[in-house]
Amino acid sequence: MKKVFFISFLVLIIKTYAQTSDSAWFVNNYTKKEVYIPMRDGVKLFTTIYAPKNATQKNPILMTRTPYSCAPYGEKNYSAFWNSPRMYFMKENYIYVQQDVRGRWMSEGVFEDIRPYQPNKKEKETDEASDTYDTIDWLVKNIQDNNGNVGVFGISYPGFYSTMAALSNHPALKAVSPQAPVTEWFLGDDFHHNGAFMLMDGFAFYSGFGKPRPFPTTVGPKGFDFPTKDNYEFYLRTGALPNFTRLMGDTIRFWKDLMNHPTYDSWWKARDARANVQSISPSIATLIVGGLYDAEDCFGAWNLYKSIEQKTKNNNKIVMGPWYHGQWARSDGKTLGNIQWGSNTSEWYGKNIELPFFNYYLKQKGSIDHIQEATIFFSGSNEWKHLPKWPADNISYESYALRKGGYLSKAVPLMAPLSSWSEYTSDPAKPVPYTEDVHFGRTREYMTDDQRFAARRPDVLVFQTEVLENDLTLAGPVVADLMVALSGTDADFVVKLIDVFPDNFTYEKENGYIMNGYQMLVRGEVMRGKFRNSFEKPEPFVPNKPTRVKYSLPDVAHTFKKGHKLMIQVQSTWFPLVDRNPQQFMDIYQAKDSDFKKASIRIYHNDSRIVLPVLK
Repeated sequence: MKKVFFISFLVLIIKTYAQTSDSAWFVNNYTKKEVYIPMRDGVKLFTTIYAPKNATQKNPILMTRTPYSCAPYGEKNYSAFWNSPRMYFMKENYIYVQQDVRGRWMSEGVFEDIRPYQPNKKEKETDEASDTYDTIDWLVKNIQDNNGNVGVFGISYPGFYSTMAALSNHPALKAVSPQAPVTEWFLGDDFHHNGAFMLMDGFAFYSGFGKPRPFPTTVGPKGFDFPTKDNYEFYLRTGALPNFTRLMGDTIRFWKDLMNHPTYDSWWKARDARANVQSISPSIATLIVGGLYDAEDCFGAWNLYKSIEQKTKNNNKIVMGPWYHGQWARSDGKTLGNIQWGSNTSEWYGKNIELPFFNYYLKQKGSIDHIQEATIFFSGSNEWKHLPKWPADNISYESYALRKGGYLSKAVPLMAPLSSWSEYTSDPAKPVPYTEDVHFGRTREYMTDDQRFAARRPDVLVFQTEVLENDLTLAGPVVADLMVALSGTDADFVVKLIDVFPDNFTYEKENGYIMNGYQMLVRGEVMRGKFRNSFEKPEPFVPNKPTRVKYSLPDVAHTFKKGHKLMIQVQSTWFPLVDRNPQQFMDIYQAKDSDFKKASIRIYHNDSRIVLPVLK
């Protein structure tokens, strides 16, 4: 025991020394300057510039625009880049720039969430693309010893600003990397999935982030003071969405917008970051980066890449690793929750993809010949695949039927349609939790959590294959094609794709969790039933009438290993991740507590299929 303690203590000393050494190197080799950069309409944006003291050569500019603050403020206070996997940019003498976007923190102006791009701006009209253009223009003209090449990257909301940067088309802008990018907030990112409101993220985030900032400040807003740390209890006790609106108060503009735009109307469509990507210049290279298990913006990375690929002729590539939201820039990416990936995936990505990409376009250094169109980590087999396109050409879409007795099989027996079904009662008063833990904030690990707790509930249907005799690799979108009937006029449908581990499964290095028979969530997605035919024009269900509900889950890159099973779970609540459906056709944002009703849900066997993208 003493030997183990000594080794652990020695490792801690080494890590601390390394961080202290990097910290000293950064402070000794970089200067920090804070400036206000004027926009075309006179508004000034607060900008922090970290520049290398070594002026023996001209260096490129790498920029992030953020609503989350350029802190720490003050030219003597340095950001702790030495704790980031991205320290390699500093060792390459990049000029690194951070900017508070319009209306946030120390910048002037008025902030607008996901401000729409204006393709036909006049005179002093602005959007995030023009703010980026004006910033780049100032930087290349005023920063000493820059080489005239600029790159932009950012994660999450800064990923949205990166997409807007690409639309600026400034001639100095050579490379842009939207990472885990906010892309579409009604169909798949952050606050809605297929029209279903992601309650926990929406309320917890906007109760702080959405508070108005009347003047520039270095002090951030405080969020809601939750009366209990048990989030399932809090959200269930609070009840219908108008109750959350009362708790939110009258000052948070975007919460009002969320409540006042219950369908996919023109307001939402104007805020789709994909809407104008055809305007990206062919001279700007794009690298879309995301996490296979990103709880916030999994939709955005896959679908922004596909949209740019379809609409532009620029050099566009995608990287998807086995990461939670932004994990590649903040930790080693060796694990997620109970699941192990077998290597330092973040370091591999940084050294082999991100740094070479920017070095090539901004410094004319090295080569990117090794970076394929799609660099995708396949969980399960825990390997990177380098593909010429995504989805790959060698995909076969195979239908697996949900069968009587809880079986899942490609072999669809001949029998009369609608003759057999499984049924459950969906009770909004006792919704299915999205994870078995009692906790406060929404977890990021739920994306790979063990689903055995859910399989044991009577309001969750379970279908699974026999033990697989060969590896089964999926590479692309999974389609849920359900034939349903319900006693009410609306309901949600949650489909979960699950990898069932063998009963004797263990990791070489145990993590303390019982992995025998683990039911790993590979992908889960919700569909608000009333949007089954149109997100613009919702339709009620006819009670007890068999009705098709078909939708796509975000893309999957996963190998179900020989000896495992493939499982599908179907349910109608996923709480408090997703708000509860009253199971009556109505504007849920205006629902009363008395509107929530139990509903009987039927899933018809054989008429309900899961379509899997099988890689050959």
